[in-house]
Amino acid sequence: MSTTSYSRPHLEPIGWMGRMRTWSMIFNTAFSERLAYRGDFALGTLMRFLPIITQIFLWWAIFDSIKHNGVVNPGDSTGDASEPVRIGGYGFREMVAYYLMTMIARAFSSMPNLASGIALQIREGEIKRYLIQPIDLIGFLLINRIAHKVAYYAVAVAPFALVFYLCRDYFVDGFPPLHQFLAFLASLVMGFLIGFFLEASIGMIGFWFLEVSSLLFLYMLFSFFLSGHMFPLTLLPDWIEPFVSFLPLKYLAYFPAAVFLGKIPADELPMEMAIQAAWLVFFMVVCRVAYARGVARYSGYGG
Repeated sequence: MSTTSYSRPHLEPIGWMGRMRTWSMIFNTAFSERLAYRGDFALGTLMRFLPIITQIFLWWAIFDSIKHNGVVNPGDSTGDASEPVRIGGYGFREMVAYYLMTMIARAFSSMPNLASGIALQIREGEIKRYLIQPIDLIGFLLINRIAHKVAYYAVAVAPFALVFYLCRDYFVDGFPPLHQFLAFLASLVMGFLIGFFLEASIGMIGFWFLEVSSLLFLYMLFSFFLSGHMFPLTLLPDWIEPFVSFLPLKYLAYFPAAVFLGKIPADELPMEMAIQAAWLVFFMVVCRVAYARGVARYSGYGG
Protein backbone atom coordinates (compact mmCIF):
# COMPACT_ATOMS: atom_id res chain seq x y z
CA MET A 1 0.00 0.00 0.00
CA SER A 2 1.38 3.39 -0.91
CA THR A 3 0.69 6.72 0.66
CA THR A 4 0.28 9.83 -1.43
CA SER A 5 0.03 13.29 0.05
CA TYR A 6 -2.12 15.71 -1.85
CA SER A 7 -1.64 19.39 -2.36
CA ARG A 8 -3.57 21.72 -4.62
CA PRO A 9 -1.82 21.86 -8.02
CA HIS A 10 -0.77 25.14 -9.60
CA LEU A 11 -3.64 26.49 -11.66
CA GLU A 12 -3.88 29.49 -13.86
CA PRO A 13 -5.94 32.22 -12.17
CA ILE A 14 -9.57 32.39 -13.21
CA GLY A 15 -11.17 35.79 -13.70
CA TRP A 16 -14.17 36.87 -11.70
CA MET A 17 -16.44 36.48 -14.74
CA GLY A 18 -15.32 32.86 -15.08
CA ARG A 19 -15.96 32.23 -11.40
CA MET A 20 -19.43 33.76 -11.65
CA ARG A 21 -20.26 31.49 -14.60
CA THR A 22 -18.98 28.48 -12.67
CA TRP A 23 -20.99 29.25 -9.53
CA SER A 24 -24.06 30.07 -11.62
CA MET A 25 -23.81 26.69 -13.38
CA ILE A 26 -23.44 24.88 -10.05
CA PHE A 27 -26.46 26.72 -8.61
CA ASN A 28 -28.66 26.04 -11.66
CA THR A 29 -27.73 22.35 -11.69
CA ALA A 30 -28.32 21.92 -7.96
CA PHE A 31 -31.60 23.87 -8.09
CA SER A 32 -32.93 21.78 -11.00
CA GLU A 33 -31.99 18.52 -9.30
CA ARG A 34 -33.75 19.47 -6.09
CA LEU A 35 -36.92 20.51 -7.87
CA ALA A 36 -36.88 17.22 -9.76
CA TYR A 37 -36.58 14.84 -6.81
CA ARG A 38 -38.14 16.93 -4.04
CA GLY A 39 -41.70 17.06 -5.29
CA ASP A 40 -42.79 16.12 -1.77
CA PHE A 41 -41.71 19.53 -0.44
CA ALA A 42 -45.22 20.96 -0.36
CA LEU A 43 -46.90 18.03 1.40
CA GLY A 44 -43.89 17.46 3.66
CA THR A 45 -43.86 21.11 4.71
CA LEU A 46 -47.57 21.04 5.51
CA MET A 47 -47.10 17.90 7.60
CA ARG A 48 -44.30 19.56 9.57
CA PHE A 49 -46.79 22.11 10.85
CA LEU A 50 -49.07 19.46 12.35
CA PRO A 51 -47.14 19.35 15.67
CA ILE A 52 -48.07 23.01 16.16
CA ILE A 53 -51.62 21.78 16.91
CA THR A 54 -50.25 19.82 19.85
CA GLN A 55 -48.25 22.85 20.97
CA ILE A 56 -51.35 25.06 20.84
CA PHE A 57 -53.31 22.71 23.11
CA LEU A 58 -50.32 22.20 25.40
CA TRP A 59 -49.67 25.91 25.96
CA TRP A 60 -53.40 26.66 26.18
CA ALA A 61 -53.60 24.14 29.04
CA ILE A 62 -50.57 25.73 30.76
CA PHE A 63 -51.85 29.28 30.47
CA ASP A 64 -55.39 28.26 31.41
CA SER A 65 -54.12 26.41 34.48
CA ILE A 66 -52.11 29.42 35.64
CA LYS A 67 -55.03 31.74 35.02
CA HIS A 68 -57.54 29.67 36.97
CA ASN A 69 -55.14 29.06 39.82
CA GLY A 70 -54.82 32.78 40.26
CA VAL A 71 -51.07 32.91 39.51
CA VAL A 72 -51.23 36.16 37.57
CA ASN A 73 -48.83 39.05 37.74
CA PRO A 74 -50.99 42.19 37.45
CA GLY A 75 -47.99 44.25 36.37
CA ASP A 76 -47.29 41.85 33.51
CA SER A 77 -50.72 42.03 31.93
CA THR A 78 -51.14 42.72 28.22
CA GLY A 79 -54.31 44.68 28.77
CA ASP A 80 -56.15 41.98 26.88
CA ALA A 81 -58.79 40.50 29.16
CA SER A 82 -58.68 37.23 27.21
CA GLU A 83 -54.94 36.88 27.83
CA PRO A 84 -53.90 38.27 31.25
CA VAL A 85 -51.23 35.64 31.85
CA ARG A 86 -47.71 36.02 30.49
CA ILE A 87 -44.83 33.55 30.75
CA GLY A 88 -41.35 34.81 30.00
CA GLY A 89 -42.84 37.91 28.42
CA TYR A 90 -45.14 35.91 26.12
CA GLY A 91 -48.90 35.65 26.22
CA PHE A 92 -50.68 32.57 24.88
CA ARG A 93 -51.18 33.84 21.35
CA GLU A 94 -47.64 35.23 21.23
CA MET A 95 -46.30 31.85 22.29
CA VAL A 96 -48.04 30.15 19.36
CA ALA A 97 -46.79 32.86 17.00
CA TYR A 98 -43.30 32.30 18.38
CA TYR A 99 -43.41 28.60 17.47
CA LEU A 100 -44.54 29.43 13.95
CA MET A 101 -41.69 31.90 13.48
CA THR A 102 -39.08 29.49 14.84
CA MET A 103 -40.17 26.99 12.20
CA ILE A 104 -39.26 29.55 9.55
CA ALA A 105 -35.97 30.32 11.26
CA ARG A 106 -35.04 26.66 11.60
CA ALA A 107 -35.93 26.03 7.96
CA PHE A 108 -33.25 28.60 7.10
CA SER A 109 -30.55 27.62 9.60
CA SER A 110 -30.85 23.83 9.65
CA MET A 111 -28.21 22.01 7.58
CA PRO A 112 -29.16 18.32 7.47
CA ASN A 113 -26.27 15.97 6.66
CA LEU A 114 -23.79 18.79 6.00
CA ALA A 115 -21.22 17.98 8.69
CA SER A 116 -21.61 14.23 8.34
CA GLY A 117 -21.40 14.54 4.55
CA ILE A 118 -18.10 16.45 4.72
CA ALA A 119 -16.64 13.92 7.15
CA LEU A 120 -17.79 11.08 4.88
CA GLN A 121 -16.12 12.64 1.84
CA ILE A 122 -12.89 12.99 3.80
CA ARG A 123 -13.06 9.42 5.12
CA GLU A 124 -13.83 7.84 1.74
CA GLY A 125 -11.37 9.95 -0.24
CA GLU A 126 -13.93 11.88 -2.31
CA ILE A 127 -12.32 15.07 -1.05
CA LYS A 128 -9.53 14.48 -3.60
CA ARG A 129 -11.63 15.80 -6.46
CA TYR A 130 -11.68 19.25 -4.87
CA LEU A 131 -7.88 19.17 -4.62
CA ILE A 132 -7.28 18.46 -8.30
CA GLN A 133 -10.09 20.56 -9.81
CA PRO A 134 -10.47 24.36 -9.67
CA ILE A 135 -13.56 24.11 -7.46
CA ASP A 136 -13.55 25.29 -3.85
CA LEU A 137 -15.18 22.74 -1.53
CA ILE A 138 -16.72 25.29 0.84
CA GLY A 139 -18.00 27.48 -1.98
CA PHE A 140 -19.43 24.45 -3.78
CA LEU A 141 -21.28 23.25 -0.67
CA LEU A 142 -22.56 26.75 0.08
CA ILE A 143 -23.99 27.20 -3.43
CA ASN A 144 -25.65 23.80 -3.15
CA ARG A 145 -27.23 24.75 0.18
CA ILE A 146 -28.49 28.03 -1.25
CA ALA A 147 -30.03 26.13 -4.15
CA HIS A 148 -31.60 23.72 -1.65
CA LYS A 149 -33.19 26.54 0.34
CA VAL A 150 -34.43 28.36 -2.78
CA ALA A 151 -35.97 25.15 -4.12
CA TYR A 152 -37.52 24.41 -0.73
CA TYR A 153 -39.22 27.79 -0.37
CA ALA A 154 -40.21 27.98 -4.03
CA VAL A 155 -42.31 24.85 -3.52
CA ALA A 156 -43.21 25.28 0.16
CA VAL A 157 -44.37 28.90 -0.01
CA ALA A 158 -48.01 27.83 -0.54
CA PRO A 159 -48.20 25.59 2.58
CA PHE A 160 -46.44 28.28 4.62
CA ALA A 161 -48.91 30.90 3.39
CA LEU A 162 -51.89 28.65 4.19
CA VAL A 163 -50.73 27.87 7.73
CA PHE A 164 -49.91 31.48 8.55
CA TYR A 165 -53.23 32.65 7.14
CA LEU A 166 -55.11 30.17 9.32
CA CYS A 167 -53.04 31.24 12.35
CA ARG A 168 -53.12 34.99 11.63
CA ASP A 169 -55.08 35.75 14.82
CA TYR A 170 -52.18 34.51 16.94
CA PHE A 171 -50.03 37.44 15.78
CA VAL A 172 -51.21 40.01 18.30
CA ASP A 173 -49.39 43.00 16.82
CA GLY A 174 -49.88 42.03 13.20
CA PHE A 175 -47.16 42.65 10.62
CA PRO A 176 -44.07 44.38 12.06
CA PRO A 177 -42.85 47.85 10.94
CA LEU A 178 -40.59 47.97 7.88
CA HIS A 179 -37.32 48.46 9.78
CA GLN A 180 -38.18 45.58 12.11
CA PHE A 181 -39.10 43.33 9.18
CA LEU A 182 -35.83 44.15 7.39
CA ALA A 183 -33.93 43.28 10.57
CA PHE A 184 -35.86 39.99 10.67
CA LEU A 185 -34.86 39.18 7.08
CA ALA A 186 -31.22 40.05 7.81
CA SER A 187 -31.28 37.79 10.89
CA LEU A 188 -32.65 34.93 8.76
CA VAL A 189 -29.88 35.30 6.17
CA MET A 190 -27.17 35.49 8.83
CA GLY A 191 -28.78 32.58 10.67
CA PHE A 192 -28.55 30.52 7.47
CA LEU A 193 -24.86 31.41 7.04
CA ILE A 194 -24.03 30.78 10.71
CA GLY A 195 -25.74 27.40 10.51
CA PHE A 196 -23.79 26.54 7.36
CA PHE A 197 -20.33 27.57 8.52
CA LEU A 198 -20.84 26.18 12.03
CA GLU A 199 -21.77 22.72 10.76
CA ALA A 200 -19.15 22.86 8.02
CA SER A 201 -16.56 23.55 10.73
CA ILE A 202 -17.72 20.45 12.59
CA GLY A 203 -17.42 18.47 9.37
CA MET A 204 -13.81 19.68 8.93
CA ILE A 205 -12.91 17.88 12.14
CA GLY A 206 -13.04 14.80 9.91
CA PHE A 207 -9.53 15.67 8.76
CA TRP A 208 -8.34 14.81 12.28
CA PHE A 209 -11.01 12.37 13.49
CA LEU A 210 -12.63 10.33 10.72
CA GLU A 211 -15.87 9.86 12.71
CA VAL A 212 -17.74 12.97 13.91
CA SER A 213 -21.16 11.42 14.58
CA SER A 214 -20.79 11.57 18.38
CA LEU A 215 -19.71 15.20 18.31
CA LEU A 216 -22.50 16.01 15.88
CA PHE A 217 -25.04 14.32 18.15
CA LEU A 218 -23.94 16.49 21.09
CA TYR A 219 -24.16 19.60 18.95
CA MET A 220 -27.67 18.73 17.74
CA LEU A 221 -28.78 17.98 21.29
CA PHE A 222 -27.59 21.31 22.66
CA SER A 223 -28.80 23.17 19.58
CA PHE A 224 -32.31 21.75 19.86
CA PHE A 225 -32.76 23.12 23.38
CA LEU A 226 -30.49 26.19 23.47
CA SER A 227 -31.39 27.66 20.08
CA GLY A 228 -34.91 28.46 21.29
CA HIS A 229 -36.51 25.88 19.05
CA MET A 230 -38.29 24.21 21.97
CA PHE A 231 -39.26 27.33 23.94
CA PRO A 232 -38.35 31.03 24.18
CA LEU A 233 -35.01 31.48 25.91
CA THR A 234 -36.64 33.99 28.28
CA LEU A 235 -38.19 31.00 30.04
CA LEU A 236 -34.77 29.82 31.22
CA PRO A 237 -33.78 30.36 34.88
CA ASP A 238 -32.09 33.67 35.58
CA TRP A 239 -28.79 32.02 36.49
CA ILE A 240 -28.33 30.36 33.07
CA GLU A 241 -30.08 32.73 30.68
CA PRO A 242 -27.13 35.19 30.36
CA PHE A 243 -24.78 32.33 29.46
CA VAL A 244 -27.16 30.85 26.87
CA SER A 245 -27.80 34.31 25.42
CA PHE A 246 -24.08 34.68 24.78
CA LEU A 247 -23.93 31.50 22.68
CA PRO A 248 -24.38 31.68 18.88
CA LEU A 249 -27.10 29.03 18.97
CA LYS A 250 -29.83 31.55 19.79
CA TYR A 251 -29.35 33.15 16.37
CA LEU A 252 -30.51 29.93 14.69
CA ALA A 253 -34.11 30.08 15.94
CA TYR A 254 -34.88 32.33 18.91
CA PHE A 255 -33.44 35.60 17.67
CA PRO A 256 -35.20 35.85 14.27
CA ALA A 257 -38.54 34.96 15.87
CA ALA A 258 -38.03 37.47 18.69
CA VAL A 259 -37.11 40.19 16.19
CA PHE A 260 -40.27 39.60 14.14
CA LEU A 261 -42.47 39.63 17.24
CA GLY A 262 -40.86 42.80 18.59
CA LYS A 263 -39.38 41.08 21.65
CA ILE A 264 -35.96 42.67 21.13
CA PRO A 265 -35.98 46.28 22.46
CA ALA A 266 -35.32 48.82 19.73
CA ASP A 267 -32.26 50.22 21.51
CA GLU A 268 -30.74 46.71 21.79
CA LEU A 269 -31.50 45.52 18.26
CA PRO A 270 -28.47 47.11 16.48
CA MET A 271 -26.04 45.61 19.01
CA GLU A 272 -27.68 42.18 18.76
CA MET A 273 -27.46 42.32 14.96
CA ALA A 274 -23.79 43.27 15.23
CA ILE A 275 -23.11 40.34 17.58
CA GLN A 276 -24.82 37.98 15.16
CA ALA A 277 -22.65 39.34 12.33
CA ALA A 278 -19.55 38.88 14.51
CA TRP A 279 -20.43 35.22 15.13
CA LEU A 280 -20.88 34.78 11.39
CA VAL A 281 -17.41 36.17 10.65
CA PHE A 282 -15.96 34.01 13.42
CA PHE A 283 -17.33 30.75 12.00
CA MET A 284 -16.37 31.73 8.45
CA VAL A 285 -12.76 32.15 9.60
CA VAL A 286 -12.83 28.94 11.67
CA CYS A 287 -14.20 26.97 8.71
CA ARG A 288 -11.63 28.35 6.27
CA VAL A 289 -8.69 27.83 8.64
CA ALA A 290 -9.82 24.28 9.48
CA TYR A 291 -10.15 23.43 5.77
CA ALA A 292 -6.74 24.88 4.90
CA ARG A 293 -4.98 23.04 7.73
CA GLY A 294 -6.91 19.87 7.08
CA VAL A 295 -5.93 19.81 3.40
CA ALA A 296 -2.28 20.42 4.37
CA ARG A 297 -2.24 17.25 6.47
CA TYR A 298 -4.58 15.15 4.33
CA SER A 299 -3.27 11.92 2.83
CA GLY A 300 -4.87 9.63 0.29
CA TYR A 301 -4.24 5.87 0.45
CA GLY A 302 -4.04 3.53 -2.49
CA GLY A 303 -2.08 2.87 -5.65
